[in-house]
Amino acid sequence: MIQFTVYGEPVAQGRPKFSTAGGFVKAYDPAKSRDYKDYVRLAASEHAPARLLEGPIGMMLTIYRSMPKSFSKRKAEAAEAGELRPTTKPDVDNYLKGVKDALKGIIWKDDSQVVEVFVQKRYSSRPRIELKIKELS
Repeated sequence: MIQFTVYGEPVAQGRPKFSTAGGFVKAYDPAKSRDYKDYVRLAASEHAPARLLEGPIGMMLTIYRSMPKSFSKRKAEAAEAGELRPTTKPDVDNYLKGVKDALKGIIWKDDSQVVEVFVQKRYSSRPRIELKIKELS
């Protein structure tokens, strides 16, 4: 099992941007998403296996978003304890997409190998994402 934590405010995968150059349309990641993927790649490279995982993969992703400043002390304590969860955007699948894209070529060959996923969003005074990756074969 591969486990690691990426510290800092989690960034969800943004919608692609488009530009035209020489009559051709080009799609690219927004700068914020691209920078975060690079950061996740860097953190993952320290835990990368000797050979890329090739079989089916299961992963667990826990997203800890920062506590809103508007929370009262009581509400912040409830959120830290996991009693109050973020139900606001961005969606968990947008976070998952960015992380899966970042790990391609570092942990596994292709995101299509991920066949089992558990993702959750929580609040924390220390924003981060925690990953657990397991080869299922």
